[in-house]
Formats: sequence, C-alpha cells, structure tokens
Amino acid sequence: MSKFVLAYAGGQMAATEAEIQASMAQWGQWFTDLGPAVLDGGNPFGASTKVTAGGRADATTGVTGYSVIEAADLEAAAALAKGCPVLANGGSVDVYEALDM
Repeated sequence: MSKFVLAYAGGQMAATEAEIQASMAQWGQWFTDLGPAVLDGGNPFGASTKVTAGGRADATTGVTGYSVIEAADLEAAAALAKGCPVLANGGSVDVYEALDM
C-alpha cells in the first residue's frame, strides 16, 4: 500500500448554517465510507502565499485543502477520490503519490 495526498481545489463554500451542517455531514460520511484508507483527514486551507528563491509573491495555486489516504496504487486512489464531496460543489481533486524516501 502507498500513501496518496488528495489536494482539493475550488468548490463553493456553504452560505448558511444549514448548508454548513449538510456539507460537514457529507464529508463525515465520505471519510466513514473510506474507512481505514484515511490516514489523515486533513484540513481546509486559509490564506496563502508563494515563496521562491527570488522572494515572496502573492501568486497562489488555488489549492483549498488536503487529505492523506492509503491505496494499492494511483488508480485505486483516484477511484476513492471520485466520492469526494468537493466534486459536487464544482471543485476538483488532484491525487499525488507520496513517495517514501
């Protein structure tokens, strides 16, 4: 089994308390469905900046959060990502294998 980082981008934020609760329930159910594949449920991201050799820039990548899962291979990890609630809100999920060093 390998580790994979799911990097979330985009999606709409819930506007009302009821929408927030419904969104949290969807995320909770998805993590429950993934079961032991979830190594780190992750967090959403707030403000960001980019640092390069030349200094700091205001450009950002648009990544809005992450989770870490375990799967047999990239294809299996991508299949697990298909159930992510961010997809229903217009977002996307990039799946990266985390290589052991």
